[in-house]
Amino acid sequence: MSRLRIFDENRPDAPLSVHTDGAGIAHELDKVGVRFERWQAGQSIAPGASQDEVIAAYRGDIDRLIREEGYQSVDVVSLTPDHPDRAALRQKFLSEHTHSEDEVRFFVAGAGQFTLHIGEKVYDVLCEQGDLIGVPDGTRHWFDMSEAPYFVAIRLFTSKEGWVARFTGTDIADSFPRMVPHASAKAA
Repeated sequence: MSRLRIFDENRPDAPLSVHTDGAGIAHELDKVGVRFERWQAGQSIAPGASQDEVIAAYRGDIDRLIREEGYQSVDVVSLTPDHPDRAALRQKFLSEHTHSEDEVRFFVAGAGQFTLHIGEKVYDVLCEQGDLIGVPDGTRHWFDMSEAPYFVAIRLFTSKEGWVARFTGTDIADSFPRMVPHASAKAA
């Protein structure tokens, strides 16, 4: 189940609020300029589908975002619990960082946890199958895929070169809850 927990930045042990319905999550994130949407595939997707087949299934929503936001490229990334570099890949984005362009991810399958540090609050967003999150450029955040990652995600970019992590040097991410392995990962 998708989930948004909002914390005071100094109280990682007690969320101020918790939201699990899509409309509530979208409403709360919209207040701070973060896009959250739910998408449905326009056609069925078979397990092991190619990147082109996955993109084709969501072409209508992808084209809408391209028109609205000016994204220039789209790809699909996937990770499974048996990937030999999963620990290094996870560690890469566990510290607070920013990007010079939006970080837009749509979860075709599996899950990932985006944690956003906006003002004096921390927005912990567990994204699951069917969820799109658009983190605006310059937003302090970190991403966790758990110790047993499992996801297939569509990524949209203005420029892949602009999507470079710029670490803030703070240790705030170490204080907040990490993602537990997703049920799909245990079955994979």
